[in-house]
Amino acid sequence: MKIVVTGSSNGIGKAIAEKFIDCGHEVIGIDTQNAAIVSPSYTHFAADVYSDELPHISGVQILVNNAGVQNSGRDIDVNLKGAIRVTENYAFQSSIKSVLFIASASARSGSEFPEYVASKGGMVSYMKNVALRIAEYGATANSLSPGGVITDLNKHILTDENLWKQVMNETPLKKWATTDEIAEFAYFVTVVNKSMTAEDLLIDNGEYMKAKFIW
Repeated sequence: MKIVVTGSSNGIGKAIAEKFIDCGHEVIGIDTQNAAIVSPSYTHFAADVYSDELPHISGVQILVNNAGVQNSGRDIDVNLKGAIRVTENYAFQSSIKSVLFIASASARSGSEFPEYVASKGGMVSYMKNVALRIAEYGATANSLSPGGVITDLNKHILTDENLWKQVMNETPLKKWATTDEIAEFAYFVTVVNKSMTAEDLLIDNGEYMKAKFIW
């Protein structure tokens, strides 16, 4: 199948792109950074998802909206408006099978930078709108909301013993997800899944359910 992954040059997006390549699919990446994947099954376009100059790509079957920034001053433009522009550009056509949005656990908890939370919460709402509209093609639309993930973006927590201890105190499973694990979820939701749509999956090692019961 033909897969488009935004934000494919690092972190979760790179892992998702590599997962689809490993499973024999054609992957097209869109990222402001240069290509980080070398494969005959991979094509890279250097572009900003918020721009009006998205590359022409026909017959997209799976679209993964992963490109994002955090506390950048452009969170709503890139994370939300960028995802809307990409989806409206590529998803609504007869070849489409699935659209996936990489949101955030903070879309539920509200516990992060204000514009980042707003952008991810808006993404989940927009995903549901897409699910309603894309059903005419027999396609699904869903989102993943990761909590802590082991990426370079979170290196300051991963390498600080005190910060890591504080985070683990709020995480029942005492770990964070890897990018490969998120990629496995992405593959299942877009390829294996045929019946779940308009759903947001929380992948946070139990952090959201943490509550201190005092009697």
